[in-house]
Amino acid sequence: MDNRPSSLADTLERVLDKGVVIVGDITVSVVDIELLTLRVRLFIASAQTAREMGMDWWTNDPFFTPKAVNRATEVNELEQQNTELRDRVAALERTLEEKRP
Repeated sequence: MDNRPSSLADTLERVLDKGVVIVGDITVSVVDIELLTLRVRLFIASAQTAREMGMDWWTNDPFFTPKAVNRATEVNELEQQNTELRDRVAALERTLEEKRP
């Protein structure tokens, strides 16, 4: 192991590269009656490390990515077009079956 002191930048780089999870519970009670419990789960990592771990929710969140709204609209339009085309093909197939001798 390296005995030289780490700088803040080195430590931050390591944390972002590997990721850190901080977990905690906060409970507010009055006279042994629990009024509120907050469960805190904090994950600190670089965007690349988070993506590698399967966390990329911000890519489709309209707050962080305005294009996400457009993509969602495009997907809905494509699904609607797909449904309409399937219906038209089914209608054409029925018409062909009816006209066959």
